[in-house]
Amino acid sequence: MGSTKSGKTRATDEKEIIIERIFNAPREQVWQTWTEAKHVEQWFGPRGFTTEVAELDLRPGGKSLYIMKDKEGNEYPSEGVFKEIVAQKKIVSTDEFGEDEEGNLPDDLPSGMIVTTSFDDIGNDTRLTIQIMHQSVEDRKKHEEMGVVNGWNETLDKLEEYLEK
Repeated sequence: MGSTKSGKTRATDEKEIIIERIFNAPREQVWQTWTEAKHVEQWFGPRGFTTEVAELDLRPGGKSLYIMKDKEGNEYPSEGVFKEIVAQKKIVSTDEFGEDEEGNLPDDLPSGMIVTTSFDDIGNDTRLTIQIMHQSVEDRKKHEEMGVVNGWNETLDKLEEYLEK
């Protein structure tokens, strides 16, 4: 199934970022592509990055660990704990920057983020909404300065391309 380039980013709260995209694919297909490691590894991450899914235990209390790698081989781990799963509708999880190769946590990065990803039918299409809630306005600003919005939009562009295959 193909997908349409239709999306927007907005903030409705000073601590929140919302990224939305409509895909020309059924919700079940978008859900499967979002939640199965064999698919996630094919599209997740901004342009120029590859992703290894080291852990994806999709259940409340289960953990995720994605390791994005840039062209130089630098690793950028992201980990979380699933708080709520409503099959084919919603995923709520924590989102933290993980340790680097030496086991160090990067300084001064946003922490304690809660990400809610919603999957909604729009006719035969699917609206995917990513809500990132930060602990503070300062953390949201840091995250934006790191390029989170552009990174997510590039990631969703790659998801669109993958869904078209």
